[in-house]
Amino acid sequence: MSDAVELTSANFADTIANGVTLVDLWAEWCGPCLMMAPTLNELAAAYQGKATIAKVNVDKEPALAQQYNVAAIPCLIVLKDGKEVKRFVGVTSKGDLAKALDAATG
Repeated sequence: MSDAVELTSANFADTIANGVTLVDLWAEWCGPCLMMAPTLNELAAAYQGKATIAKVNVDKEPALAQQYNVAAIPCLIVLKDGKEVKRFVGVTSKGDLAKALDAATG
């Protein structure tokens, strides 16, 4: 099973530049964020080769959170070739995230 990729300011731009990426902006102290972790790992396995599932810890990377105007977490952003195509805030179902990924990859 694949796990979500951990992104930092060092690898963020290169990772999102091409293809579809689902970025989870989260924090270790955030209960709803922790609830999303198993779902994101399942999506990482299901979309391996089609989309990148990634996580950004907002406490460690506040500039990335600010760049995307993240006001609440978890914030899940679907990017296609570096451009935002869909955003979810709060606990989001695997089905809703899969639908957004399918739309972006289709």
